[in-house]
Amino acid sequence: PNMAETARQSGAGVILMHRQGLPPNMQDDPRYDDVVREVAAWQTERLAAAETAGLDPQTLALDPGIGLGKTTKHNLQLLANLPTLARSAGGRPLLIGLSRKRWLGEITGRSIPAERLSATMAGVVWTAMAGAHVLRVHDVGAARDVLLVLQALQKERRAS
Repeated sequence: PNMAETARQSGAGVILMHRQGLPPNMQDDPRYDDVVREVAAWQTERLAAAETAGLDPQTLALDPGIGLGKTTKHNLQLLANLPTLARSAGGRPLLIGLSRKRWLGEITGRSIPAERLSATMAGVVWTAMAGAHVLRVHDVGAARDVLLVLQALQKERRAS
């Protein structure tokens, strides 16, 4: 209950992360009428609440909670619409955590999380190109290499 005050007093950064339900049951039957619209509205609401609580907007980042109270379809809809989520983040950084998630295994048929590196890297490229600012990954070296190649290609395209 004192998290906002503690963060305000210390100047700590805060990540506002969406999830539906609680960890023991949030994957049981997640439902949304329009997951993108609902998460975007939640982001706007949480940003306003954080600012009302006295938090410096410059210390805030938003995480749509990929895989947390969401089906594979929900996750795909959110990631396909990252620009919408970025707009509802009010210019604040957007954090995406998709590394090794179960829904990637559902798409690829990889039941073992450690075997989802390629799927994770595909998501890293997609989210970086779609406007994510922070990527939470397990395989930092691989993600770094993927992003360095992506940046080199983008730089070359701009120079051409």
